[in-house]
Amino acid sequence: MCGIAGFVGRGSRTDIRAMTAALAHRGPDGEGFYENDEEHVFLGHRRLSVRDIKGGAQPMWDSTRETGIVFNGEIYNFLELRAELEAAGAKFQTSHSDTEVLIHGYRHWGSGLAQRLNGMFAFAIMDKTQGRLYLARDRFGEKPLFYAPQKDTFAFSSELNSLEKHSQVQGEISNLGLQKLFAYGYIPAPNTLLQNVFKLPAGHQMTVDLKTLETKITKYWEFRLTPDEGLSPENDDELAQQLQDLISQSVARRLVSDVPLGVFLSGGIDSSAILSAAATHSDATVSSFTIGFEEASYDESRYAQIVAEHAGSKHHLKSLNLGNAQHLIPEILGKLDEPIGDASLLPTYLLSKFTREHVTVALSGDGADELFAGYDPFLALKPAHTYQKYVPDLAHKLFTGFANKMPKSGKNMSLDFKLRRTLAGLSYPESLWAPVWMAPLFPEQMKDFFKEPLPLEDLYSEAMEIWDSNPAADRTDRLLSFFTQLYLQNNILTKVDRASMMSSLETRAIFLDNDIVDFCTKLPSHFKMRNGQRKYLLKKALKPLLPEETIRRKKKGFGIPLADWMRKMPEVQSPRTVPGVEMGYAHRQWAEHNSGKTDNRFFLWNWLALQNSPLGY
Repeated sequence: MCGIAGFVGRGSRTDIRAMTAALAHRGPDGEGFYENDEEHVFLGHRRLSVRDIKGGAQPMWDSTRETGIVFNGEIYNFLELRAELEAAGAKFQTSHSDTEVLIHGYRHWGSGLAQRLNGMFAFAIMDKTQGRLYLARDRFGEKPLFYAPQKDTFAFSSELNSLEKHSQVQGEISNLGLQKLFAYGYIPAPNTLLQNVFKLPAGHQMTVDLKTLETKITKYWEFRLTPDEGLSPENDDELAQQLQDLISQSVARRLVSDVPLGVFLSGGIDSSAILSAAATHSDATVSSFTIGFEEASYDESRYAQIVAEHAGSKHHLKSLNLGNAQHLIPEILGKLDEPIGDASLLPTYLLSKFTREHVTVALSGDGADELFAGYDPFLALKPAHTYQKYVPDLAHKLFTGFANKMPKSGKNMSLDFKLRRTLAGLSYPESLWAPVWMAPLFPEQMKDFFKEPLPLEDLYSEAMEIWDSNPAADRTDRLLSFFTQLYLQNNILTKVDRASMMSSLETRAIFLDNDIVDFCTKLPSHFKMRNGQRKYLLKKALKPLLPEETIRRKKKGFGIPLADWMRKMPEVQSPRTVPGVEMGYAHRQWAEHNSGKTDNRFFLWNWLALQNSPLGY
């Protein structure tokens, strides 16, 4: 796991050194550079040594010095690819470097390389023969890749604040990116918070001509549901066994490491399944890691302990008082290259920091909720449709007004909170339910905060496109596509990458293995949601492996008492001016929240993230 940076065109060694230094937390074990003033090409790399510790330094070149790479990530099928490439005549210089597999793979398959990879990655390959850079990002965007096509310069980096260190990259704020941040709680790719700076979307690749700087972006993979309607409940047992085998295979692939490795363990079925499989495949005792909280409605440590004992892991538990962690919020947000509205960033950081005290790599369950319909909104779909169909507008306004006057609870996913959110979403068409349910600001509030708010079709263009892209799909699969294509990439994986890399910890997402994902795309929705039970097939597959209490327990999100905290935190003093917004709006939101009149937790967290951002807008 590493950080990469580079540019073609105007710039100097000072630029690449500054860009790479800004990524030191992503790779504390070493750095490397390619600096060619004559070619006007500069590459930088920060390394977290995980595999091929002695031979894996970067930038890495082939024997002819014509093809070089800077790479961030892990390729889990590198041994299979290496064998195929050796059979085709490739001569390897390293013993087991997945980085070198990418070099030879590019020379053999060219731009067809990315679609052959099973892993998480962002890389840039310099091809002197073709006179181009070839960049690619993994299927779901586990690893970040930003780029800036500026005048006379093309620059790229793993993080936005690193990219901003280049003297040619301007840090002016993007009104589009800013409005989408407060509409979604994250900024969907390819948008960013800065003008003329972009994220390469997941599943995409691009080439850059080294002379003209002309760029070409293509999509090499897209998550698309193609359910096999021939699969019926009669296939339950067979499919459950297939899924169990695929999870075991994915864990085995991700256990390959030259450094100590462990498992994030919440006590939920996703992380519990990973620990169970890891214990089966590992000759040594597996380490598991849990953060516990003194606040009962947020604590899962008891369930994690049950699973750890069941699997026989060496369990590490650190119990925290969330209130004592409050002071870390400005510090953590100040390290975040681009603001993100997910407050579980804090406990994810605390878990990563604790885990890094013992190991360098951690296996995680990210992606399971998206692939198997694990979130609360999946339960709301059917009653929401019935409500919107039969409840007249006047009654809806009365119900919404009543919900807004209910006492505001600070408990995790309290009834009043879910009721207000659900009714707010039902004021809009189905395609907007999910983003509005999760929004820092509802569409009508955007008018008060932004001087020139975007029309709904522009503000939520990504969500609407996903919802409308497969009109034959049922609501469950449409919502699953929203979470998998939009929320997972831009929120969950971004949060986990930044929180873990702040502590120089590599995380590996078991459920995003190519084979598991391909299996899930073929499942009809009744294998994900059945009779009100979320993750139906996943729970069936894991039932023989896990304690009954783990299978039956209700899902608990990895959160913090954000509503209460925002009432105890001091308002931002002397906030820096944000172009295009009504600055007094934030003050009013804070005052209303502190009085208990409204629950503005999501907006206030976004505002804090924006105010503490290290970006120089």
